Amino acid sequence: MQRYKVYGMSCAACVSRVEKAVNKVSGVKECNVNLLTSSMQIKGSASAEKVMAAVKDAGYSAEVLEDRKSVEKSNTEDEILKDTETPLLIKRLVTSLVFLLALMYFSMGHMLHLPLIPFFRENLTGSALMQLLLSLIIIIINRKFFINGAKGLIHSSPNMDTLVSLGAGISFLWSTVCLFLMTKNLAEGNLLAVKSLYHNLYFESSAMILTLITVGKTLETRAKGKTTDAIKSLIKLNAKTATVIRGGITIEIPIDEVQVADIFTVMPGENIPVDGIVIEGNSAVNEASLTGESIPSDKEINSKVYSGTLNLNGFLKCKAIKVGKDTVLNQIIQLVSDASSSKAPIAKLADKVSGIFVPSVILISLVTFFVWYFICHDLSYSLTRAISVLVISCPCSLGLATPVAIMVGSGKGARNGILFKNAESLENAGKANVVVLDKTGTVTKGECEVTEIEAFVEENELLQNALDLETKSEHPLAKAVVKYLSEKGFTAGDVLNFEAKGGKGVSACKVSGEKKVSLYGGNLKYIGENLNLSSDDKEKLSKRVEFYAKQGKTPLIFAQKTEGLSYKISGIIVTSDSLKEDSSEAVDLLKKLKLKVVLLTGDNKFAAKETARKLGIDEVYAEVLPDEKLSVIKKLQTSGGGKGQKVIMTGDGINDAPSLTQSDTGIAISNGSDIAMEASDVVLMKNSIKKVASCIVLSRKTLTNIKENLFWAFIYNAAGILFASGCFVKLTGVTLSPMLSALCMSLSSFCVVTNALRLNFVNINKVKGSKKNDCLQNCTNSDKVLNRGNIICENNLVCGGINMTKTIKIKGMMCPRCEAHVKEALEKIDGVVSVQPSHENENAVVEISKDVADDLLKDAVTAAGYEFLGVAD
Repeated sequence: MQRYKVYGMSCAACVSRVEKAVNKVSGVKECNVNLLTSSMQIKGSASAEKVMAAVKDAGYSAEVLEDRKSVEKSNTEDEILKDTETPLLIKRLVTSLVFLLALMYFSMGHMLHLPLIPFFRENLTGSALMQLLLSLIIIIINRKFFINGAKGLIHSSPNMDTLVSLGAGISFLWSTVCLFLMTKNLAEGNLLAVKSLYHNLYFESSAMILTLITVGKTLETRAKGKTTDAIKSLIKLNAKTATVIRGGITIEIPIDEVQVADIFTVMPGENIPVDGIVIEGNSAVNEASLTGESIPSDKEINSKVYSGTLNLNGFLKCKAIKVGKDTVLNQIIQLVSDASSSKAPIAKLADKVSGIFVPSVILISLVTFFVWYFICHDLSYSLTRAISVLVISCPCSLGLATPVAIMVGSGKGARNGILFKNAESLENAGKANVVVLDKTGTVTKGECEVTEIEAFVEENELLQNALDLETKSEHPLAKAVVKYLSEKGFTAGDVLNFEAKGGKGVSACKVSGEKKVSLYGGNLKYIGENLNLSSDDKEKLSKRVEFYAKQGKTPLIFAQKTEGLSYKISGIIVTSDSLKEDSSEAVDLLKKLKLKVVLLTGDNKFAAKETARKLGIDEVYAEVLPDEKLSVIKKLQTSGGGKGQKVIMTGDGINDAPSLTQSDTGIAISNGSDIAMEASDVVLMKNSIKKVASCIVLSRKTLTNIKENLFWAFIYNAAGILFASGCFVKLTGVTLSPMLSALCMSLSSFCVVTNALRLNFVNINKVKGSKKNDCLQNCTNSDKVLNRGNIICENNLVCGGINMTKTIKIKGMMCPRCEAHVKEALEKIDGVVSVQPSHENENAVVEISKDVADDLLKDAVTAAGYEFLGVAD
């Protein structure tokens, strides 16, 4: 993708013109121009020279945006982000206001009973000449409107500046004609005509239009600057220097000079300069800039650290693994920048309107002039109405309606560890009906561990063969086996012809004496496909697999076949992967958002159903191979009626690549080490699916904000043009002067930008709605009646409008610190909403949202180091 900076654009009409011109260039597949950032993204093989030539022919200029690394070498981040436009606008505004006040004194001072300079007291022609000079000075100060407007007309692409320059220019030219007629009548001695013509002067209107538009532009630019605060704050996290050790000497060098494999040190209170791995020391590091999570992350030897995060309390010596544009922080900055510069599908309507908006307004203005002249035969009044139409029309607000919301929304997401790769993904996430969750590593920790070993041969033989076989596998279950056996002191041997079948198992062979031994490991189906199992073995293995699977565990079957001999089942190694602490809460949040939640996994159906039961997920697809997940996503997309359903797929971004790509929005969960997951549309920097709900909330809020902006822009322009043209004069008696029209126009874009900034104050981690109340409406069974009128229904939810409480007796709490330990332990239990412990009363009041067994409460209290005395009646 090529990125360009475009100069000279002032409104949505400019955007439309540039896009049309560039899309005609051979080799351009797609062109997106962003008014807010004055940037352009191009997909295709067109050369930069052809693209820039097309932009120039359209009346604008462009330059290629260099690679971020190159930019960093030639400019500091502050220079890149420095707002150069606002200071210039403020200077123009202040100067214009000074001369405008003087102009208003000469044009309207007599109406305000201000003391006039004696020379101009009865000298109307002299006063008119002074007004001409002052308004001419203001026109020169704001000549940019006329230059850009003229360029637009020359290239047959009129824009907002064209409308402003036409309105101000016509007022000025009409007033100049009146001034020359005044001098003619003065020479003829017709003082009555001179006085009449003096009242038809609109020099102050011309100057006021330009000044008020500049006021609006200044407010708009300042507000637009705030929409880039997220990117600015991220870039400022980049360290300027790094302390490295070279040749045994500690030196401080510019950040650009740090190389991969350099050893660098970080003192407490310093930002980590580049991505690295800890080789000495331990500390707590605040990674909120990456994950949005305020709780510090503990770092020790072999832990990874990331650029822009803050070292809190310990000394760290690290080895650089990623520098420059390759660091996680710089990749985040690039993603946010790309998302902000891209265009959302909802913007297409505004783009179509913008393409014909300005010519239509000019036509309406001409019609207004002729209609009013035909009605009242008053040239001055007719011009006033036509000028008002020109000035009040605002294509700028149309052009800003979508990009400002996208900019603020993507920035809000970045601050919360949610990275949207483009504007389309930010829009689509909120339209989803179904959320599909992968199991391993998504709802579970992905940190499998060996729990049982069942050997059918000598145990060491089973374990050695398993280690030899699984060492070359990248599967999480294989890694768990390798880690367990390595810690037991086993060493992997060499194997030949290693082959992995995704989602099924692995095979290899090794030489034992003079014979070749084939090794197999995987699920029961895989073993059956490779070995001709007897009916007794099939039945025996099936029962053992089902026994472990019903406990939510994953059994791996190992077998071997020696050349010339029959197969031999070596045994079963059982692994288990526990749920993440917040997975249940995350599923609850998704259900509150009225989303259908589906579990999709390659694991066996018993383990999958057990996981789904714990999480409250009703629909499960188990024993699905990676390439088969694609079919499941397609099936979900085509179900749910004629229009189908919008599906979000959430996975790790690697094994789930086909399904992530097929889904309407693919969300990849990252642990912060790799965000370049090409298959996904959204990357979550925190390894938690709670952020999926936050992502959807943010998308919905942003989409609502865009619709509000577009509604305002369309309604404002429609109503403004009708009032300015005088359509409601007889009905309401209200007319808009050119000056008042200019004021309305100048504030319209400011209102759009300000509305978008409201997104910064949205709490995306808070989900409205109550699954409890929804359940109450849908449930008819009353399996178990609890205290305070609550009911545990068939969905294992507390219904009845209020949560129930249990008071448990605890011995051993001595102080508030003890209370904190008990509270922390109990609140980790799924279904516990809040805990209020009291060491004085020796109890804890536990509020629960569903039935929680007393044994779970007891285990939590005991694990915290206190004595559980029972539940109070």
